[in-house]
Amino acid sequence: MKKLILFFLIALSFDSFAQDSLIYHPELNAAEQIKSATLKASAENKHVLLMIGGNWCKWCRMFNKFVTTDTQLDSAMNKNFVVEHINYSKENKNEDVLKSLQFPQRFGYPVFVILNSKGELIHTQNSAYLEKGEGYSKEIVMDFFHQWRKDALDEKNYKK
Repeated sequence: MKKLILFFLIALSFDSFAQDSLIYHPELNAAEQIKSATLKASAENKHVLLMIGGNWCKWCRMFNKFVTTDTQLDSAMNKNFVVEHINYSKENKNEDVLKSLQFPQRFGYPVFVILNSKGELIHTQNSAYLEKGEGYSKEIVMDFFHQWRKDALDEKNYKK
């Protein structure tokens, strides 16, 4: 009986861990996610960073872990962007949203889309350019966050 109880406790903890570790949520309405993120970005004077991929994608999960466990990357990302994970999976391909974003899936997954606070597309980033070896480069990712932050696109920063 003790073994059976132990088995169920272990099974429940794995199920709980699996649910907590989900990054992408197929049940969410991507258009509503983007609308909400845009409103928040406008209020916070930020851009929106859409991370498009799925829980099935090793590189998607790896990128999320990479940027959220490094305090400098996490800080730079959250200081400059409202972040949303937009799902692409067999359960929900979000084809209409991806079409409205000019088919970012052409670059594979994950793919990153930057919107301004009005919800207008300003950049699509192929994640392959952020990689180094079997992972991601901190320097290149930090540069990506730096180059696409809102004030980097403010003309006042470039007047003499």
